[in-house]
Amino acid sequence: MDNVLIRPATITDFDAIYDFVCGLEDEQFDKSEMRQCYVTSLYPPHRHYLVATVDDRAIGFISCHGQILLHHCGLVYEIQEMYVIPEYRSKGVGKLLLEALLERISVDDYKLLEVASSFKRIDAHRFYEANGFVKTTYKFKRER
Repeated sequence: MDNVLIRPATITDFDAIYDFVCGLEDEQFDKSEMRQCYVTSLYPPHRHYLVATVDDRAIGFISCHGQILLHHCGLVYEIQEMYVIPEYRSKGVGKLLLEALLERISVDDYKLLEVASSFKRIDAHRFYEANGFVKTTYKFKRER
């Protein structure tokens, strides 16, 4: 995909990213609440939001944050969301997003890059395994 551009997300990407996250989770979120979260979390250190575009149209997104974890004795990054619109899936856009993310975090002395993925996302599991990720843990959650 020669015409795909990967760039840092900006405030003006919010509407597309809102649609991506709703599509990813198959849920309609409160838009004003998500906008506040987006604006608040866009620029802190060790936080990366990247957008894939074609002809200035957003077609994909990846978000990642890093934190110091005691049990790893250092900085650990975790991919939080990754989404590519259906018409661009299986065309290398996800790989371009992942490679751009790896390039950005390579300047840090990090220990690990992790990602959690829902049991239902079989295609995502194959993607991550094909790109060097290994299934190592269960992730548990408890809703408030």
